[in-house]
Amino acid sequence: MKLLPLSLSLIAIFALVGCDRIDPDSPLGKRKAIYQQMLDTKEDLGGMLRGRLAFDPQGFVDGAARLDELSRQPWQYYPEAKEEQSDAREDVWQQQERFNQMARELEARTAALVATTAQAPVTAAGVESAFQRVEDACEACHKEFRAY
Repeated sequence: MKLLPLSLSLIAIFALVGCDRIDPDSPLGKRKAIYQQMLDTKEDLGGMLRGRLAFDPQGFVDGAARLDELSRQPWQYYPEAKEEQSDAREDVWQQQERFNQMARELEARTAALVATTAQAPVTAAGVESAFQRVEDACEACHKEFRAY
């Protein structure tokens, strides 16, 4: 008899735990996946510049191109209204013009990073300032629009 209440309790706990999961096919799930890819790519590029990883010129060129491609994707997945699980502040929806302006700034900075990598030879010193401008754009938007 004690097994039945215990089983029901466990089922209820597992059901509640599953409620916090984000549907990967939802707009929130899609943009979170893109942001994670951006972070992973940016971390690799930054690792090359900060000595955590060996600097690989072609790897940096490829990573910069990937980051530029990714920087143009998450914006399409912001719905008309904020989702409950979103890490974004209400300001994203209340100040859409500013949010979109910052998105375009990030895109411009990743494009500039790609342009910098087109100049041979690609060196850490040669790409460092363009990469820092990308990081600055990310940080500025997070400070203004992300709820930590």
